[in-house]
Amino acid sequence: MPIALLPDRAVVTCTGEDAAGLLQGVVTCNVETLEPGEARLGALLTPQGKVLFDFLISRIDVPGADGGFRLDTDAARAPDLLKRLTLYRLRAKAALALDPTLGVAAAWGGSDTAIHTDPVRDGRLEGLGNRLYAAQGAFSADATEADYHAHRIALGIPEGGRDFAFADAFPHEALMDQLGGVDFKKGCYVGQEVVSRMQHRGTARTRLVPVVALEGTLESGAEVTSGARSLGTVGSVAGGRGLAMLRLDRLADAHATGEPLRAGAARLGAEKPSFATFAFPETVQAG
Repeated sequence: MPIALLPDRAVVTCTGEDAAGLLQGVVTCNVETLEPGEARLGALLTPQGKVLFDFLISRIDVPGADGGFRLDTDAARAPDLLKRLTLYRLRAKAALALDPTLGVAAAWGGSDTAIHTDPVRDGRLEGLGNRLYAAQGAFSADATEADYHAHRIALGIPEGGRDFAFADAFPHEALMDQLGGVDFKKGCYVGQEVVSRMQHRGTARTRLVPVVALEGTLESGAEVTSGARSLGTVGSVAGGRGLAMLRLDRLADAHATGEPLRAGAARLGAEKPSFATFAFPETVQAG
C-alpha cells in the first residue's frame, strides 16, 4: 500500500467566479462536469493542436469564494503554464497562482490515506489510485518517486516530458483520447479543430504503447527499429518495461515481414494498452 512523494510535480490554482469558464474555453477536458474528489487528465495545446502542457485537474474549496481548480503539472513547466493561462484570462474574474507550499503524492494499492489528506481519485485509470495534496513535509512516504513511475509504466500511462516532448505530440499520440483527457462534445478550446479532425478522420498513426525487453537492456531515448526502418523512440523505462512512441503502420509491416523490433541492443515486444480502443496491429506480444 505505497505512498510516494512526487517532487517533480507542482500545483497551479485557478479560483474565482469565472474560473470554470476560463478553463473550459482553453483546455482539452471538460471542467464543468468534473466531480469533487476526481482528478481528470487535461492539456493546454498550441493552436496547431499539440500538447504544450499536460496536467491532472481537480476541484478545490475556497473559503468565502466560489471554489476553483488545481492543476497538478510538471514542476519545471508550472511557471510557464501559469504565464500562459494568465494570457488567456483577459477580463475574466479569476485568480491564477502557483502554490509552492503544496506537496503532491500518489497512493495506490489500497493505501490508507486518511491520516494524510482527503484522496483525489486519479481519473485516468482505476489502477493508478489516488493523488494527495497537502503542505510540503506533511506526507509520510513509504515508496519512492521511481516506484510510482514504475507503477504507471506497468499500466501503460504516459506522462509529458518523459514519454513525449511538449509542443511535439498530438493528444491522440499521447493517448489522451483514451484516458479521458479530451472531451469531443464540449465547445471550442485552443487547438480543438485539429484534434477534432484527427478524431473524426482516424488519422492518428503514431501512438505511445507499452514495450518490454525480450532480450537485452531497454534504455530511455533509444530508437526503435525494424530492419532499416525507424518506428519511433523509447520514452520512460522501469526495469525491462517502458513506453515507446511508435508508428503503428510500421509496426504492422514489421509483423508482416517477420522483422524483430529492436531498441539499441534490446529486442522488443510491443503491447496494446489494456484500456485502448484503437486498432492495434498483430505483432510480437510482450505478455
